[in-house]
Amino acid sequence: MTSCSTPSGPGASYPPERGRFWNRRLRRASFISPATGERSKRIFTLREASHRLNGGLEPGERTPLLNGHGGVHEEDEPASDRSRWQRAQAFCKEKARKSWEFATSKTGLGILKSSLAYLLASLATFVPAISGAIGNRQDSKHMVATVTVWFHPARSIGSMHEATILAMIALCYSGLVSFTSMAISMFFGRQDLLLVGHIIVLIVFIGGGLGFIAWVKERLGHPLVNVACSLASLGCITILIKEGAVQAGAFSHDRVLQVLLMVIMGVVATTAVNVCVLPTTARNSLVKDMAKDTDLIGEILVCITRAFLSGRKIDLEDDYYKQLMSEHQDSSGSMSKNLGEAKRELWLMGKERQYEIEAKIVDCLTGLSQDLGGLRSAAFAQFAFINEVVTPDFQSGTSTPTRKASPNGTQRYPSILGVIDEAPEDTTLNNGYLEGSPHGIRTPDRRLSLETPNLLEMPSSLDSPGDMFLAFLAQLGPPAKSLVYTIKQILDELPFRQKPDQSWWIRYANVPTVEVAMHGNFHGSLQRAIDMYRQARNEALQKLHASRALNAAGFMGQGSAKGARAFSGSNVASPARNTAGGGRKSEAVLADIEEVSACCGHFSFSLLDLAEDVLTYLNILDELKVEMEHPHYSWQWLAFWTRRGKHTGRSGNLVRQGSIVDPDEEHHVQQEISAHIRQADDFVDPEKAAARRPWTYKLHKALHILRRDDIRFATKVGVGAILYALPAFIESSRPFFVHWRGEWGLVSYMAVCSMTVGASNTTSINRLIGTCIGAALAIVGWVISSDHGDANPWLLAFFGWLVSLGCFYLILAKNNGPMGRFILLTYNLGALYSYSLSIRDDDNDDDEGGIDPAIWSIVLHRLVAVIAGCLWAVVITRFIWPISARRKLKDGLCTLWLRMALVWKRDPLATFLLGAPRSSYMDIREESAMRAFLSNLEGLRKAACSEYELRGPFPDEIIGRILERTGRMLDAFHAMNVVISKNLQYTPGEAAVLRATRPERFQLSARISHLFSVLASSVKLEYPLNDVLPSIEHTRDRLLARISEFRRSGEGREVATEQDYELLYAYVLVTGQLSQDIQAVSAEIETLYGTLNEERLKLE
Repeated sequence: MTSCSTPSGPGASYPPERGRFWNRRLRRASFISPATGERSKRIFTLREASHRLNGGLEPGERTPLLNGHGGVHEEDEPASDRSRWQRAQAFCKEKARKSWEFATSKTGLGILKSSLAYLLASLATFVPAISGAIGNRQDSKHMVATVTVWFHPARSIGSMHEATILAMIALCYSGLVSFTSMAISMFFGRQDLLLVGHIIVLIVFIGGGLGFIAWVKERLGHPLVNVACSLASLGCITILIKEGAVQAGAFSHDRVLQVLLMVIMGVVATTAVNVCVLPTTARNSLVKDMAKDTDLIGEILVCITRAFLSGRKIDLEDDYYKQLMSEHQDSSGSMSKNLGEAKRELWLMGKERQYEIEAKIVDCLTGLSQDLGGLRSAAFAQFAFINEVVTPDFQSGTSTPTRKASPNGTQRYPSILGVIDEAPEDTTLNNGYLEGSPHGIRTPDRRLSLETPNLLEMPSSLDSPGDMFLAFLAQLGPPAKSLVYTIKQILDELPFRQKPDQSWWIRYANVPTVEVAMHGNFHGSLQRAIDMYRQARNEALQKLHASRALNAAGFMGQGSAKGARAFSGSNVASPARNTAGGGRKSEAVLADIEEVSACCGHFSFSLLDLAEDVLTYLNILDELKVEMEHPHYSWQWLAFWTRRGKHTGRSGNLVRQGSIVDPDEEHHVQQEISAHIRQADDFVDPEKAAARRPWTYKLHKALHILRRDDIRFATKVGVGAILYALPAFIESSRPFFVHWRGEWGLVSYMAVCSMTVGASNTTSINRLIGTCIGAALAIVGWVISSDHGDANPWLLAFFGWLVSLGCFYLILAKNNGPMGRFILLTYNLGALYSYSLSIRDDDNDDDEGGIDPAIWSIVLHRLVAVIAGCLWAVVITRFIWPISARRKLKDGLCTLWLRMALVWKRDPLATFLLGAPRSSYMDIREESAMRAFLSNLEGLRKAACSEYELRGPFPDEIIGRILERTGRMLDAFHAMNVVISKNLQYTPGEAAVLRATRPERFQLSARISHLFSVLASSVKLEYPLNDVLPSIEHTRDRLLARISEFRRSGEGREVATEQDYELLYAYVLVTGQLSQDIQAVSAEIETLYGTLNEERLKLE
């Protein structure tokens, strides 16, 4: 039961589902029905448009206590009232249900398919006909099953196409290395220079060949490339080390062909299972991802709009919204991945045109996600604004508010700025005032005025920027809600629907049998809704502009009398505003008024952009519908020599064609441009920089390839491989090396070696544990299935299949590939190899029991070899050119912040009037590259957790929060980039606004660039930040005040429309978000380096 008592006291709060002053209501709204195009007018809520909210995902207080049936269901019966047998039955039923759901899921079916491929590949060891085809004197037939461990079929057909091509390339590479090395060894052997041949093989083919594999693996960093590299290293090591032809100076093509045949058989087994057993198509997965992403965009749009119109910040911070964003992020990543895989499937079928259209749909959905980011930033700007609360001056007995903010950013007292609640609520009035106001504040009841659309036309009622905000919501809230309601209903129907009468073969093959779910009235209905919203928005902005001008003029004219009373509570959360003089207060008030315009204008513009992008989405779906009904077939991708790369050059002068440009603009630019902007352009001028440097610098730059981490990594892997394989080429040590199966140690070494020390530590630990488990399972399997060396192949194959189920569960479900793969690899080296010996596939293996395999010796030899390889990999990565993940993370974070500082060193909006920067380092359009680099830093963070140092553990939580805040900063960069990309050519009104605000923008951008540089310097030096850092808020307020001044008396204000301020609206919100994130990162750095490190300050 919830209490109905009135909250009181300083900590009073209201239910978050109602928001602040929950009595606010929107007036009735008109909306367009998407199916009929008719216009209806009634009271409705956005909650009605969300099928997730209506479906009971958030039942809340409106859920009936007795499930709506007046009784308690059997499954809801308390556990204490059941018998022990009933509880056991319920537990077993629940576990069985969950197990069946997992078994029939995509992951469960992938595990089943992978285990079947492993079972099929193991037949090369157990079936005499297949075993004989490989060769009678080949005891490594378990390699066929080993190939399926890396090359598993739990992937789509499109991904399998790529994996098969990469596997063929790996086979060709290993064959080239094998044949060439044997030819060189044989050549020098005939010249009695076999030692020279061995040296060349060691340096060129083992050091260079394996080092090149390591470089490709690290450089490309793709899972399928990693699989191909593992296959290539397995083939090369088997021929170069184990078979012995290279050491003997002989050319044995039989051995090479046997190894290549085993690898091919493993690839064929995996491909056959992938295509024939419960196939998965990327096309079908892409269709599902598009449908899910479209649905999530609609749900997120409803959440953001409801939060903005009601002022409930908790709507964008609760678990439901976080779940939506998590699903949306996963869906977007999966959609991009499946698009690349579906490309190969569609190209192979000749449907290149369909792929191009589906790629446009994915880009359109990405654009809609970006529009949601603009709406979300506007909503958070609103929350930051209305969180500045007011408290009455009780001692003076007046109701003049004083706005304050708590140190942690949360409000202490409810705000006079009420918010609009969608659901009508019952409120008790007492003589025109609301009962239950906190602290006895008598708050006027504004419901009648809120339901009146002309509230903005009554400036006498707008006593503060907060009231202007509330009036704007009252004016634009109903049209915005109506537009969102129409968009949500359209998105619910898109993009596809299933075709009826599907054959069993189509269902089994998992081929998408869908058609575009396009209604004939969708375009007209959405266009009509957009027009209705655009008209309402223009009227609301015009009235807001008029009331803003009246209030600003009244304040500026009446000075500290009425102005102080009306706007004493309008200061943004900056203490300096309250302590400065009258000019400072005037600037702060004008900034507050303009911030209301920025917040409201940016939200309205972003919503309109989203609606227009949905209209574009409908047009692209029309194209796809036509293409699916009348497909065009072509295979132009086969003519690879005719393809041209896309031109990605930047425009140096972003001027709208046909627009009127001031002929003296260049003169104005040279006179008014800030000095630091000119210095920024000279700073990155490559021609001037090259002219001042000596010729030795050119040599230094030419040798930069030798300083790259990937080159150093490949070099040290090659050196480590040479040292490890050296005993195999020395006559006295080769018997010992072969006896302990050193070649499998080298295979383990190649698998464990990673770029950073932390990644190698993580991989080696998992592989060591997996090796021990695999060895134990091999012993158990052999003991169960054999009788004095006579093994039962059926029992051993069944036991191996069970082992593969558990291993592929680790690989696919738990994402622990190293441990799962090495368990199965070690099992193959023990159990399957022992069976090969028992059926007289002898290859000089009498030291391990011959036809009566000594399972303990076999497992011991392989276990020692794998452990030795893992330890050798750790030694090489730790002591030869060690690459620390901690150091790379710290340097990478500093580099990223410096790149962000360079973007703001030259104002991003200066691109419109001054042209594109001379270097991409100062172009905000490079934010996508920064985002990709941030994802690399996340990987380094995981690796750094496994690096152990004496000075203490890695501060994972703090670094995680810093990276999260940096990601938010890049989100702000992205929002700014989206606005710039949509307005690459300026209008005369935009040019006038940009020229008028140029000095303030340059100062603000210089301040932001400075702060980014300070953050980077502090982390690089591990030195605490200065006690007093320059504030962005004051400079931002001056920009807002300058915009307000331009509206009243600026040159060129006559040609500037409200839409021409969209760039500056986004600029203001982005800089405000950057200010908050920089402050948060500064606090985290103080936590890291708050204590002075005396060792770094010694004068030595």
